[in-house]
Amino acid sequence: MPSGGPAVSVASRPAGTPPPAGRDAADRRAIAVGVGVQVVSALGYYAVMGHLVAHLRHDVGLLAGTIGLALGTRFLVQSALQPPLGALIDVLGAPRTGALACALRVASFALLATTDGPVGLFGAACLLGAGGALFVPAVQAIIAGTSPARRPAGFAAYLISGQVTAIVAPLVGLAVLRDGGFGPLAAGGAGCWAIAGGLFLYVGGRRGPGADRVPAGARTATFRGMAAVVRDRAFLRFAGATAASILLAGETTTVVPLKGFGSNWTTVFFCVAAAATAAVQPWCAAGSRADRPRVLQTGLLLMGACYLALLPLEGNGDVPQVAGLVAAAALAGAGQGLMQSSVFQSIARYAPPERIGAYLGVSSFVSGMVVFAGDPAVGSLFDIGPAGAATALAALAVLGPLSAAACARPLIRVGPAEITN
Repeated sequence: MPSGGPAVSVASRPAGTPPPAGRDAADRRAIAVGVGVQVVSALGYYAVMGHLVAHLRHDVGLLAGTIGLALGTRFLVQSALQPPLGALIDVLGAPRTGALACALRVASFALLATTDGPVGLFGAACLLGAGGALFVPAVQAIIAGTSPARRPAGFAAYLISGQVTAIVAPLVGLAVLRDGGFGPLAAGGAGCWAIAGGLFLYVGGRRGPGADRVPAGARTATFRGMAAVVRDRAFLRFAGATAASILLAGETTTVVPLKGFGSNWTTVFFCVAAAATAAVQPWCAAGSRADRPRVLQTGLLLMGACYLALLPLEGNGDVPQVAGLVAAAALAGAGQGLMQSSVFQSIARYAPPERIGAYLGVSSFVSGMVVFAGDPAVGSLFDIGPAGAATALAALAVLGPLSAAACARPLIRVGPAEITN
């Protein structure tokens, strides 16, 4: 299959061969840091974000369309900044950029703790987006930089740790919410992000070519990395085909509360979904299964089925409603786990090691544009009433299989030898 990018030949060990002892120790340390950052940041993130929509809707009194627009603005800022900042990570190194990302997230959660209207909400959304533009490619670049033999298990550990934390975090958030309100909850989230920023500095040898100083040609190198990705037509096709995956995975945080489920049942949904995401990771990591296009397609189909299951629910807490909610959560979690692993492993295998941040950034940018368009649209449809809510859920249900059909083509680089990192 023509790739659109330059053919690259890279000599490397056969897949699955253990790396040398020194490299193996560095890989283990990088994975441990990635897991630690994931646990602490996920605790702060999910404890707050799992209850944010309900807080803004019921406590602050904002319209669903305003909430959707704010969430979409966060993704717009994050996505617009990810191509240049992802490429900058390749120049400056992941530890420094990861620490900066966490500092921005600290500021955003501190603002959420005190805001009582749209102005503060949109300010926090912009800070959240700027921090996410650095954080996501930085922490994933640390995992992607490990050897091919360690990377699948490393990313599985990274995802499992985050999802297990996501099960606990909403429960912690619910307890804090009942005892102290949303302000102390958001302040606690800011503290978690501060700890995560410190953990980034323990990567050690995996600091990248600019961890100690900013190279003189940083700006030129950054734009050179972006240009290389933009010229890669095979990768841009893949990014476009998978663009809806982030919208499908993230929109449950909006539609479940808006369907009328309170904080308790919303917490149950996210805990079940997180457990399902973690449960599929060992299967994804074994035998590099996540590289297969059918794994990605299955994940997208499961996400579409999740929204189909949510369509008839009314949020009244009856046994059939709860059973439907749990089923939808299981579908969402399994779908998200398959999609995340497949997209990451495909990019990590395909991208040149010195360009991994740029490739991750461009992929996130394309997905973020879809989220920015979809979030306000879904919120506005819910404002219309039951008919609008049904239309939004039906559209999301159809988007899953449409995206699955677009992802039938695998992401491979053709040349004298397939690239391996």
